[in-house]
Amino acid sequence: MIGLKEARGTTSAVSIVAVDASTWTRVAQRFGKYVVEWLKTTNFRGAPGQFTLLPDGKGGVGVVLVGIGASNDRYALSSLPMSLPAGTYQLSDEGVKLDAERAAFGWALGAYRFTRYKRAPREAATLLVDRETLRAIEPQLNAVMKVRDLVNTPTEDMGPQHLSAEIKTLAGEHGATFKEFVGAQLLKSNFPTIHAVGRASHRDPRLVELRWGKTKHPHIVVIGKGVCFDTGGLDMKTSDGMRWMKKDMGGAAHAIALAGLIMQAKLPVRLTLLVPAVENAISGSAYRPGEVITTRAGITVEVDNTDAEGRLVLCDAIAYAVEDKPDLVVDFATLTGAARVGLGPDLPALFTNRDDLAALAQQAGTDEQDPVWRMPLWTPYLSMLDSRIADTVNAGASRLAGAITAALFLQRFVPDSTPWMHLDTYSWNDADRPGRPAGGEAQGLRTFFALIKARYG
Repeated sequence: MIGLKEARGTTSAVSIVAVDASTWTRVAQRFGKYVVEWLKTTNFRGAPGQFTLLPDGKGGVGVVLVGIGASNDRYALSSLPMSLPAGTYQLSDEGVKLDAERAAFGWALGAYRFTRYKRAPREAATLLVDRETLRAIEPQLNAVMKVRDLVNTPTEDMGPQHLSAEIKTLAGEHGATFKEFVGAQLLKSNFPTIHAVGRASHRDPRLVELRWGKTKHPHIVVIGKGVCFDTGGLDMKTSDGMRWMKKDMGGAAHAIALAGLIMQAKLPVRLTLLVPAVENAISGSAYRPGEVITTRAGITVEVDNTDAEGRLVLCDAIAYAVEDKPDLVVDFATLTGAARVGLGPDLPALFTNRDDLAALAQQAGTDEQDPVWRMPLWTPYLSMLDSRIADTVNAGASRLAGAITAALFLQRFVPDSTPWMHLDTYSWNDADRPGRPAGGEAQGLRTFFALIKARYG
């Protein structure tokens, strides 16, 4: 696993001692008064993110002192793998005692680099951890890395057929059934909005389906928006708005990773994974503003803006999902810029028709250090989606409350009797931070897995 290695035998490793503002002096005194004075001279005060190297007397690194805030901070050590000299390190029992699993998890997040097309600038330092810790964190670490890798991959190598192949491989690993509706099959099988959004691309749109679990268990459906590239369609995006639209399949990446976690943990649920995978492209067959599409649910939608395509591909998938009367429907989507305007890049917007699910999600987000923020399904705003010639429009004329109106659009396809959660997630880091490198990111993944474990496990 990247940046981590199982501790075996008496392997020699450099000790990492965690300190804070109240303990650094006491810990440093063990190394002699000159070390204390040196740390004062270099302004080391045990502040979060600070670290310093103490020599071993032979020209090597003897000890690493690292400043932390909370002892359970998942990112406490995230800056170290790419900052310390390459080599092997281990946590010391001296100083502030860290939560071993969280510390190791954050270390691995900091060691991650996307290397499909370019080598990492350097080798990550390695942290030794015990076997139990490694086994405990490995599934979720792999899931986070899967999301990052999928989102970071350019569309030429991550089109609809590639997403389908990822799901087919996942199904094979866990003995799940795999099915897909491709191209004209979407129309024959009554998925008209998925087909409409994806029909302009040279790569066929599709709805990919994975099913796993025993029929006696509660049925949950996980849906991910798989728009592999979004030009905006005929309502074309500007160049800066289009630049990172390879990430518009971030919802699908989250759904795939969450499905893998559920199956690997063998949770007592019956799982359905649905990914509508398309490119919102431009050609002579592109769907147009002003068209009216009759959705799978029979609700007619007037296309106000072809750049509001995510809710169109999701609405057919949701309508298909609720036909089985599941116990829970969850969808992930990089759906609106409005959610980012309102909450910024780090807080996914959570919408749900159940207060108890919202409470579970927000508590899990706090516990997992993977926050989500509940937003209201404010029904008076439904009037913003009124159409003169159809049941609804896919986007209204007003730029106000865009994340809410998008969620309200989706809610029309969910019966009141079906518990439903929608996460409008960015799936991206705009800049490098410790443990959160620029590029694709898993946001809400650990929270939703914890929620599902708490509800069903």
